[in-house]
Amino acid sequence: MTPEQRLQQLGLVLPTVTAPRGNFDAWVLDGSMLYLSGKGSPLRQDMAAVPKVGREISAEEARKYAHEAGLNLIATMKVALGELSRVRRVVKLLGMVNATPDFMGHTEVINGCSDLMVQVFGEAGRHARSAVGVGSLPRGFAVEIEAIVSVTE
Repeated sequence: MTPEQRLQQLGLVLPTVTAPRGNFDAWVLDGSMLYLSGKGSPLRQDMAAVPKVGREISAEEARKYAHEAGLNLIATMKVALGELSRVRRVVKLLGMVNATPDFMGHTEVINGCSDLMVQVFGEAGRHARSAVGVGSLPRGFAVEIEAIVSVTE
C-alpha cells in the first residue's frame, strides 16, 4: 500500500503548502536527503492568545497540533518529491513544544507527529527524534516540528 493510499484509508487530507515567510526554503533536496523546515499546526487561527502547553492547552490538545504539523510536513514532502512513495525513510524529527517551564510531557506531545509518520509510511516512518520545550515559537504556535527524510533518487 502506498503512503497516499494509507492517507486515504485513514481519512486524512493533506493541507495546502504555503510559501515560507522569510528568506529560506520550505525544503531542500540534497541528493538522497530531504530537509524540511519547521512546520506548525494549521489549527492555530487566533493570533490574539499564544497557547502555552501546560497552561492554556493540555498535552492531549498539543498532541493534535503535532499531528497537524506532521500533516504539513507530509504535504511538503509530496510537493518536494511529487509522490510520497519516494520516501525511503523518515530519518529524524525535531519537535519543539511552546510549554511552561514545569511542563514535562514533551514526548507525549510530539508522539502526535511520530505516530502519524508510522501510520502513513509504515516501518519507513520510524525515526530518531528529539522533543524539547521552548519559551516561544514563531506565529504563536504551540508546536513546531522539522524533519530529515531519506528519499529515492
